[in-house]
Amino acid sequence: MTTSATPTETASGSLPFRGEFRVGERVQLTGPKQRLATVHLEPSKFWHSHRGALAHDDIIGKPDGSVVEASDGTPYLCLRPLLNDVVMSMPRGAAIIYPKDAAQILAKADIRPGAVVVEAGLGSGGLSMWLLRALAGTGRLVSFERREEFADVAIGNVESVTGPGNENWDVVIGELQEALPQAVQPGEADRVLLDMLAPWECLDVVADALAPGGVLCCYVATVTQLSRVAEAIRATGCFTEPQCDETLVRGWHVEGLAVRPDHRMVAHTAFLLTARRLAPGAVLPPLKRRSSKSEYSDEDVELWTPGALGEREASDKILRKRARQAQRGARLVLGEVTQDQEDVDGEGEVLA
Repeated sequence: MTTSATPTETASGSLPFRGEFRVGERVQLTGPKQRLATVHLEPSKFWHSHRGALAHDDIIGKPDGSVVEASDGTPYLCLRPLLNDVVMSMPRGAAIIYPKDAAQILAKADIRPGAVVVEAGLGSGGLSMWLLRALAGTGRLVSFERREEFADVAIGNVESVTGPGNENWDVVIGELQEALPQAVQPGEADRVLLDMLAPWECLDVVADALAPGGVLCCYVATVTQLSRVAEAIRATGCFTEPQCDETLVRGWHVEGLAVRPDHRMVAHTAFLLTARRLAPGAVLPPLKRRSSKSEYSDEDVELWTPGALGEREASDKILRKRARQAQRGARLVLGEVTQDQEDVDGEGEVLA
């Protein structure tokens, strides 16, 4: 078997796995202190830091894994960013799902080629990238988002990685309760992933959309949300007993005999709760539990889960800027932005 030195492209035909850096590509720069910066390569442009300027032209045409010096002689390692790096550095409208949680969602929901997957909400598009990669151009991903300005950011981010023309991806603007029955036929969805403030409000339409045996996965940030959605899932009688966990990632410092945990770690980001759709008319066998003080009323639930759960809002000005940044990244991949066009958002670099 022989190997080729030419770039290998993804299924979308837009991004190479190997070969020389090309105009419009993302490149991840790693400095002496392991600080990361992600930039889109453009002719005659410079990336500036407090250590000096680094010319894009010095990177373009170099192979992946090259080391290039800035104007002050500081060396920078140049690598094509992994999807993990792209998600952490891309422009954001809404908060992202961290890669550690995205990996667990792919595993727990068993996302695989050919599946019909429903995602709500779309957010900044981080999870959509992982899902589209797992579907590998097959099946169908339907992403729901209430706010069009968030969807603009997400679409730009996704297309900057996959390229345009994702024929198996549909983006629907609207409330999930109203839009899901029109976009997905009853029993058509294999997986439903809910990343929203009040997922318990959507369980009826989700149960209708899911095929028997299909997986529901809820991504919630607080224990109050976790408790309420778990009890709401049980109350429907349509799902198996919900299972919940969280993922904590702790890095390690390994240098000679100095082997210890890192001082910082990515701890709690959210809880993942999963359950599977029962067949119509099926009754889940009762669980045998030890006696405990588990009785509660509707009033208790409201006290435990106040109506105002709180939602951080980004200003319209910030969202418009991030949408321009995300969409410009997609145009750079396609070569639609030329070097004489004015970059209204600065040099285009995004610090990780």
